[in-house]
Amino acid sequence: MTISNDRLSGFEDEPGPGPRRDLYGYGRTGIQARWPNGAKVAVTIVVNFETGAEASWPSGDRQNDRIFEFPYGIESRFRDLPSESVSEYGSRAGFWRIQRLFDEYDVKATISGCAVAFARNPEVGAYIKEAGHEPGCHGWRWEYGHLLSRQEERERIHAAVKIIEDTCGSRPVGWQSRTASTNTRELVVEEGGFIYDSDAVNDDVPYFVDVADRKHLVIPYSGVYNDHRFVIGQGYSEPEDYVKTLKHGLDYLRREGDTHPKMMTLGVHAHWIGQASRASALRMFIEYAQSLGDVWIAPRSEIAQWWIDNSSEFVVG
Repeated sequence: MTISNDRLSGFEDEPGPGPRRDLYGYGRTGIQARWPNGAKVAVTIVVNFETGAEASWPSGDRQNDRIFEFPYGIESRFRDLPSESVSEYGSRAGFWRIQRLFDEYDVKATISGCAVAFARNPEVGAYIKEAGHEPGCHGWRWEYGHLLSRQEERERIHAAVKIIEDTCGSRPVGWQSRTASTNTRELVVEEGGFIYDSDAVNDDVPYFVDVADRKHLVIPYSGVYNDHRFVIGQGYSEPEDYVKTLKHGLDYLRREGDTHPKMMTLGVHAHWIGQASRASALRMFIEYAQSLGDVWIAPRSEIAQWWIDNSSEFVVG
């Protein structure tokens, strides 16, 4: 960067790989979108299903992922049986508690699963097909994309699509990395069957980006309305703490939604929200959201398709 007499020049990012940063978005005036039936907020519940796809000694990684719950970890040259067990809860018990909750309230969600997790528990995929949830792709495994070569990442994306299609009955149309590389979005678009990705947390509504010669949709994720705060710093000690955060967020978005409808993403994990006390928070929020009459609860795929089909009618301003 060079300083010139023009105080606003010289601050552009250097050319390089990966998505170009957009610090403006829809700008000061926002976008006047329109949701089905006049809803003020579209709420999507994303269940991250990762059990068996995390790094572990039994999987041949010779290292351990931290799944939290305990204030300590075992160094990577040994098996971390407590962390493995925390993860196993999501597949053995937690997911099925969430399943019963969704069935009771007739909620359709995005089950954002690692392909390896679906392959190791195909009953989860069978339920997704039976109940009509969206099978989202949370990668091949719960791994770091930036550590893969472009070709390795390309091969994993294709393999993940095939496994999810086989286990869940339909291919994924949405992608979400654990950590995206500078190649990920290009490779997702190159694959040809994805209509959106969620590798960003930078807005309250969907938006299009240019990838090669195509318009590609981003459905932003959220770390604010995420159940990981039950186990990390600035966390929740009571289910009501999470519910209050979700309610405050939804109420504010509904207030803005009088003129500029918004989207809200709940990111939850089978091994965390699936615990009974935490599941009660999800139940309370679903009951609250459904009672309002102006909230559309839908999988990300439905929100994405609605945006694609109707965005030409939306107005910035």
